[in-house]
Amino acid sequence: MKFRKILIALFLIGFSVNLKAVNDTIIIRSDGDVERIERDLDSLVSSWYVKMALKDFSELTGNDTVAVEYADSVYIDRLSKINSIIKLPYNSIIRNHIHVYTVRQRDKFSAVLGLMDYYFPVFEDIFDSYGLPAELKYMAIIESALNPNAVSRVGATGLWQFMYSTGRLYGLTINSVVDERRDPIKSTHAAARFLKDLYNIYNDWTLVIAAYNCGPGNVNKAIRRSGNKKDYWEIYYRLPRETRGYIPQYVAAAYAANYFAEHNIKPLPVNIPVSTDTIMINRDIHLNQISDVMGIPIGELRALNPQYRTGLVPGSTKPFALTLPVTHLGDFIDLSDTIRNYKQEVYLARTSRIDDPSRSAYQPPDVKGKTKLVYTVKDGDNLGYIAEWYRVSLSDLRYWNNIYRNTIRVGQKLAIYVDPSRADFYANVDRMTFAEKQKMIGKTVANQVSATNLSELSGSDDDYIIYTVRPGDTIWDIVKKFENVTTSDVLTLNKITDPSKIKAGQKLRIKKKS
Repeated sequence: MKFRKILIALFLIGFSVNLKAVNDTIIIRSDGDVERIERDLDSLVSSWYVKMALKDFSELTGNDTVAVEYADSVYIDRLSKINSIIKLPYNSIIRNHIHVYTVRQRDKFSAVLGLMDYYFPVFEDIFDSYGLPAELKYMAIIESALNPNAVSRVGATGLWQFMYSTGRLYGLTINSVVDERRDPIKSTHAAARFLKDLYNIYNDWTLVIAAYNCGPGNVNKAIRRSGNKKDYWEIYYRLPRETRGYIPQYVAAAYAANYFAEHNIKPLPVNIPVSTDTIMINRDIHLNQISDVMGIPIGELRALNPQYRTGLVPGSTKPFALTLPVTHLGDFIDLSDTIRNYKQEVYLARTSRIDDPSRSAYQPPDVKGKTKLVYTVKDGDNLGYIAEWYRVSLSDLRYWNNIYRNTIRVGQKLAIYVDPSRADFYANVDRMTFAEKQKMIGKTVANQVSATNLSELSGSDDDYIIYTVRPGDTIWDIVKKFENVTTSDVLTLNKITDPSKIKAGQKLRIKKKS
């Protein structure tokens, strides 16, 4: 399986675990901690709707009751009663995570419970449309504590904690103005497509959840190193350390979301408008303009439209959706011209967009003491590959070369700054074949489509193979059939802007590689 661009780095929890089988029961002992979960919950309390709720309630609603703990047999019985096709086992590390939600952070978990009433129906509806289990919704609790503005230390963003490359692969717009990883609707559709792709690989939901955390490459390695065993607990030791804690976190989140009342925890009444509607915007407009003219708190507008990082809705670029409470939608339509004309020299000047400093974590890199190398872009390259080959961040690579989006062209020269001690090693990268560069970072390139598979192709010419999309195909399925062909190649060549909308019978051109 060749998930070249799926490089998930989500909220991670480190555990040092001893695991052994005794009478077919897995016993886990952890000497790690749960700092990551606690930090996620802390960040949630600073979100706008939670802060507004706390103005009406002097404290979070887990503070005024006594924490309750139960015997192991009670937890086991309750987990068995949760309707789930995803296995919900029980062991000591799961108990520890249950206590995080129901004892140690019970007050802040009440805020998560308040947000569940808003987000979970959205998740359930979208997952149902893809034929996915509704209980995958619990993943969002451990990913982001239901905070659409959550950003991890490594840049994973949004409710579903997409990294840049994975978000783009699944059709999300990500730039300095719009980041659809923060969009609750679009990011959930992307997460659903990603989870469905993973299930097509593993046919096991526990492995799917693990692969969502650490990437299918790491799960595949663990399977191979465990003698091709395909059970999560049998490959447990072979998985990255953080992923060993991920499934216990998932089970604990599922338990806490279903049995919070038994632990005397009450949901914080978070007043997110249940009735909202969207309107497509085809001209630039700023959330501050809407707020000032219509009297809607700017915090509420940002909370309903977290994908607009600077507050600007750049509708003149392409139509974008604006979410408003239903009660304000008619007024917005009536006042749209007034709103756009309000202080447009301040809010709509492209050179003076109003940034929210808290939304921008990127700092330009210091190249002092580094060695500058030059890489010439080859056919099939993209910035993600190049950043991996040189072990530099994508943001740094774009900054060094003044690249606003991700568009590069064959023959373009890119400046790359590396540690002097590794300069000689990286100097050879420009002369390597694609397969050699992938091998250098531990990835293999699949063989060219075999002659037996050529029956799938409906025609060809001197430069292109014409591929006919079959029922159930995804862009990624198609790309895997060809050597040295990237998703970006196929999307660009066929002018596809939404990878999810290819149809059976559609003809795709695949450029032949020399």
